[in-house]
Amino acid sequence: MRVQPGARQNAVVGVADGALRIRLVAPAQEGRANEALRAYFAELLDTAKSRVEILKGHTGRLKRVAVRGAKYSPDSLLERLVPGS
Repeated sequence: MRVQPGARQNAVVGVADGALRIRLVAPAQEGRANEALRAYFAELLDTAKSRVEILKGHTGRLKRVAVRGAKYSPDSLLERLVPGS
């Protein structure tokens, strides 16, 4: 996924180049955007924040995220996050 910190509001804005694009209000300072991403993703998926883990990309905009115990298949997850995809 590709994350844009410092946005006006948290939002999933689509898919580009095979990556889910997410805008976050939190700034990219001291891990705030990473924590905001975990919280936002948990909220979107109706799961606990502790189940959302950033696997790769802690200091960059391109991230790989895992959701333990996800109740959605990858296709249904994408449909839930980006309707019409």
